[in-house]
Amino acid sequence: LCVISVQVLRVLEDDFIFTSSICGSAKNKDKRKEKFDLTIDFTLSYQDPNFNRQLCSLLDIEELPQKAVLIVVRSESDASSVVSDDTVISPHARMPERAEIWTCIFRLPTFSFEVELVLAEGNAAYETTGKTLKLNRGQKHNILETLAEQMHGYKAYPNVKEISMVAEALVNKHPCLKEPGSCAGWYGWKNSLTFKMGNYRTKLSHAGSLEVAVNSGKRSKNNPQKDAPHTNIKRPKRAEINFLPNFPRGEDASSLEQQRQRIIDEVKMTDKNLVLITKLMDSTFALRRKEIVCNELPVNEILKRWPALKLDSQFHRVTNVNLKNRFFAQLDQHTPRLQSLFQKEASRTGKASELLDLLFRIYDLQVSWLQFLIDVSFFKMWDQSDEPNINDVPLGLLLSYQTSSDAHFFCPERIAVLIEGNTVIESSTLSDAFIILFALTYTPHLNYPKQLHNTYDFVQKVLMGLEDGKLRPRVLSLKNDLLAVV
Repeated sequence: LCVISVQVLRVLEDDFIFTSSICGSAKNKDKRKEKFDLTIDFTLSYQDPNFNRQLCSLLDIEELPQKAVLIVVRSESDASSVVSDDTVISPHARMPERAEIWTCIFRLPTFSFEVELVLAEGNAAYETTGKTLKLNRGQKHNILETLAEQMHGYKAYPNVKEISMVAEALVNKHPCLKEPGSCAGWYGWKNSLTFKMGNYRTKLSHAGSLEVAVNSGKRSKNNPQKDAPHTNIKRPKRAEINFLPNFPRGEDASSLEQQRQRIIDEVKMTDKNLVLITKLMDSTFALRRKEIVCNELPVNEILKRWPALKLDSQFHRVTNVNLKNRFFAQLDQHTPRLQSLFQKEASRTGKASELLDLLFRIYDLQVSWLQFLIDVSFFKMWDQSDEPNINDVPLGLLLSYQTSSDAHFFCPERIAVLIEGNTVIESSTLSDAFIILFALTYTPHLNYPKQLHNTYDFVQKVLMGLEDGKLRPRVLSLKNDLLAVV
């Protein structure tokens, strides 16, 4: 006879928490997927009581203590991550229009068969005689149209630097297209691509592309009372990939609103259908983006209208980047160097040096992470003796404690995320609270606080890799210090 042990678990999967039991014989991952009703590739972690409840990867189900807290971590290799975290695609939903940000090296597309033949002959002639190629109108149109379509695959509004990159890549691959009268040989191509992208956006707007149609209908001869053409342009400014997607095929605003109401009804139920909720949240992504970008709803109203909103999943849909995995992986990589840099900086002022030394001695890296990222003025302290005054806090974290206000406040009783003078979400750890705050600022397109602009730029562009080619001087200096060979 074999004895099969049964263990009671508390499973944490993103924002959903539930209890479950599992047999000791259920060591197969497929059985765990079936047991926990998961469709993603994942790893399991648990809080090990032998190491002060620190997270440890689960290798054997027999390692778990009774009534353990089991944490489901989606693997980076999970194929479903192309769309969103733990998302089920509805029959009418479509994949996001874009899957990656603008690359450092632009990959030229293949032109029409005729144009490719002409370019091959032109390149051969250029190598022997140095003679450039003169294209006819149709051939040049094919090149510009194909390049515009390729650029739109990354973003609808490429900047001057990115358009110049495309023009340079075109001439480097096909030197027969160089312009003898241009210093770089591609300046005229850059101008042509700039105008072509404008014409291409106009075509897409007439075809119904919401991402560019939102900026149409500006002031003209027929509508002189409307806004000027270049004012209040709604376009990605923080390296967003899926900024304002169209509604799924077969859906409109009315049908998606019905799905939103269904989500609200489902969340209120005691026995929630989590698979249905994630399915509906995915199919209504375009409606949420329209409310955020076009209607500019306040954060509180967004959270009220979408009670099942998962901030990390929403962030993933917009950027195609896993928020928590990327954030902590990059912070793990840079923490030793950050410690060294900040200790060196703090040594110039005695009081700051003493505080940093105290933090480093008391806390391990997991607790110390966020000290590098957040200004002290960012925190609000509350000893729970009376209600805190948060009306003047546009953005911040409220740390509640009962016994002490010294360095131990970095492990408070609870942490509240404050937006626009209101408590929107509570978190149990400082690191998770900061991630939530960053996501709540990034996805609804809130302006970064002036006193924390460098901090947010560092997180977005250095840690998360959502780079737009423009770094503030202090952020660039810190990035150079982090990447410098010591």
